[in-house]
Amino acid sequence: MASTATKPSKTKPKTATRGKSETFPLERLEVQSTAKWVRISPRKARLVTDHIRGRSVPEARTVLAFSDRAAAIEIDKVLRSAVANAEANHGLFGDDLVISAAYVDVGPTIKRWRARARGRVARIKKRTCHITVKVVQNPEIEPRKRRAPATPAAPAETPAPTGEATPVEEAPKKTRTPRPKKDDATTAKPAAPKPSRSRQTKGDR
Repeated sequence: MASTATKPSKTKPKTATRGKSETFPLERLEVQSTAKWVRISPRKARLVTDHIRGRSVPEARTVLAFSDRAAAIEIDKVLRSAVANAEANHGLFGDDLVISAAYVDVGPTIKRWRARARGRVARIKKRTCHITVKVVQNPEIEPRKRRAPATPAAPAETPAPTGEATPVEEAPKKTRTPRPKKDDATTAKPAAPKPSRSRQTKGDR
């Protein structure tokens, strides 16, 4: 008789689904957000993304909040969007995430012209960029799921009446007594008599 050897079963780490066919472990799951056609030069935006790459989300938000560059405002919006995607779609905690990648791609350049001396023109290049931020679960922190929203408690059911219902006495309604009307003759003020003007004759003057 041929003996069949059984292979030891390996425990698989917790996985999260992305789409229908792809599955990734929570430690490797990357959630990204992209802002396209941002009216900032790519070189200026890259100077800010270099400061937050590899940092935790709370630390990156602090760096962006105290940065003097205008690109920090747009990058902070992209970072908040990536964290919101991770919390809403995958149930992760925003404070447990780390920025795994942050890069800036070159966008289309808007060309404008400016008049110069001797009938010449000078080209003005208004550059744009695409900002992408990716966040991943911090490997040093144990992954945890967000709590499900609490469901409202069901209202208590009233017991069905078994016998004859006892009549409930209703409280007497308060009636409002009308105010007495004042007569017009008593309230009307007597008219002041008009002064009589005597006509002077020629003989009286």
